[in-house]
Amino acid sequence: MTSTDRNTGADRSAGPASGTSRATTYGPDPDEGRACLSPDTGGGPDTDKGRACLSPDTGGGPDPDEGPSGRGPDTHRGKDPVRHPAGRGPAPAPRPRLPRRAADRLLAFARRPCRDRPDPSYRIRRRPDLIALCLATVFFWSSLTPSLVPRPWYLQGLVGGITAVIGYALGSTLAWIVRAFVRRRPTDRLRTRCRQAYWLLSPVLNVWLISESARMQRQLRVLQGLPPALTWHTPVIATIALGLLLTGLLVARAVRLGAVTLIRQLGRLLPRPVAFVVGAVLSTLVVLVGARDIVFDRGIVDIADRVAEATNDGTKEGIRRPGSRLVSGGPGSLIPWESLGYQGRNFTGSAPARDTLTAWTGRPAHDPVRVYIPSVLPAAFDDDRPFAAQARLAVRELDRTGAFDRAVLAVAGTTGTGWIDPNVAEALEYMYGGDTAIVAVQYSYLPSWVSFLVDKEKAGRATRALLDAVRARLDTLPAGHRPRLVVTGESLGAYAVEASFDGADDLLASTDGALLMGAPNFSPISREIRRDRDPGSPVWRPQYRGGAHIRFAQFPETDLTRPAAVWRHPRAVYLQNASDPVVWWSPDLLLSRPSWLDEPLGPDITPEITWFPFVSFWQTSVDLAVSYGVDAPHGHRYGAGAVDGWAAVLPPPGWTAADTTRLRAFIGHRPAAY
Repeated sequence: MTSTDRNTGADRSAGPASGTSRATTYGPDPDEGRACLSPDTGGGPDTDKGRACLSPDTGGGPDPDEGPSGRGPDTHRGKDPVRHPAGRGPAPAPRPRLPRRAADRLLAFARRPCRDRPDPSYRIRRRPDLIALCLATVFFWSSLTPSLVPRPWYLQGLVGGITAVIGYALGSTLAWIVRAFVRRRPTDRLRTRCRQAYWLLSPVLNVWLISESARMQRQLRVLQGLPPALTWHTPVIATIALGLLLTGLLVARAVRLGAVTLIRQLGRLLPRPVAFVVGAVLSTLVVLVGARDIVFDRGIVDIADRVAEATNDGTKEGIRRPGSRLVSGGPGSLIPWESLGYQGRNFTGSAPARDTLTAWTGRPAHDPVRVYIPSVLPAAFDDDRPFAAQARLAVRELDRTGAFDRAVLAVAGTTGTGWIDPNVAEALEYMYGGDTAIVAVQYSYLPSWVSFLVDKEKAGRATRALLDAVRARLDTLPAGHRPRLVVTGESLGAYAVEASFDGADDLLASTDGALLMGAPNFSPISREIRRDRDPGSPVWRPQYRGGAHIRFAQFPETDLTRPAAVWRHPRAVYLQNASDPVVWWSPDLLLSRPSWLDEPLGPDITPEITWFPFVSFWQTSVDLAVSYGVDAPHGHRYGAGAVDGWAAVLPPPGWTAADTTRLRAFIGHRPAAY
């Protein structure tokens, strides 16, 4: 016996007494849009009881209340097979949808990579801005181009991450400006297609460009005399960059959330415009103070200071207290050995002995004089004016050792840690058979990058005080009985020397010669020379006033002989590598294209190098950390170039080109003293 369902018009069978039950019908779920099997004999869905639903999102699946098959009702429960709504026989069992293909899932992710704000009250959106993502990706790609020196894969990931964060910040700002001033909005369909294109293309392009960066790094290594073998971890580079980008994004959104919350709370007490201004100013101050005073000063600088202080109390392995009374820390010295500091002990404890110099020169030699004044003076010499006290102590130590009776007196500028290049000192001492005196003062024991940030002015003030005291003492000597005064320094030590004079003319008028190597970009005299160089000469090898007194060289054997003009005394030699990031690093790289990228490029610069705003600055900043990872004369390494420098600036009587070649080979092939 059958009857017609009032809701659907379908026939319903009473069925036999046992083993059968009411037929179920399909009914739509109005909330989810899914096809459901309802045990209700009526036509509509049953919202109160369990249903077997096939979700279009999951491709179907068994309901927990269904039988083991997951395809329909359990026949053991006495239920009728499913029929069509019109009662035209049993409906076929619905087949579960196959799992989506990988491309389908990627397209779905591209449509909605992260959830939207579930409620308008949420202050921070969850979906990353597409314009910002695109600009961050472009910045990351630009960071893959080569820079001055080869860099390892982990630093490439660091550069890529930092530049991606900068790109995202700029892109987010650009997107905000566009939304604020452009009323027309792209359609949802266009936005979806753009997201799909980004998420489909960017992974492929990232892998390809990272692989290309490995090829360019290998070419740069060959250009700078390194083996082409290179391990380039493409997935790890991408992971490091992505991790830094996500970290920067989380920090930025946390700051934004805090600022918005602060403004909202202030809005309860103040008018909205006033609350906005006050909240923005307070948020900015919190970020700046936290970043500078807490993170940098009390974090990075304090840690670097503790590490440097612990190092300054040590002594390099193999360095022993000297037995010569002619060096600081030796017998009769005014400065105790323990007070010299790490670099001071290295410098005075490695002075070559007279017998060593005699064996090399083949004629009687002298024990060289080396005077070093530490940054922390013994209590007996402490003064309210520390630089003046150091200078006075240096002159007393020079008098004690008989330094003013030597043929040459060299004032050496030191780096942040107090380091003096042993090749520079020994080249001069071997050239003159020990008839030399070298004096230096330490103004800091911090690494050079920290000294540049917090102690840079000390370098010039300490060295100027020393030079003034030495020249005042020389003026008291008869004109024919004074040693020749020369100045030297490398890196921050070159800056310390340059900051002691009022310009190139003052340097030449006040000394008998100068040998400066790898002078930083902010050094005043070398900056003046590069600015006023002769027309047609490149900035990496500037020619100044025809090369009459000052010349630059990367390959000194040939570079120092190129200018056709007569080379007059006094002379100044600058050893400057075209690939030295210390020479070219400058905050101007953030927004200005540097002149060292103009044609012609330096001999060890790859033609694939480019300038990109912000990116080139961070690339060159990272290059500072790996500038010693190459061999001389590349990067920040100058090797035995000091031999040619001293031979050009102030050669001893009878010195020949053959002597220069012999000493260059000796200095270049023996291990450095420290």
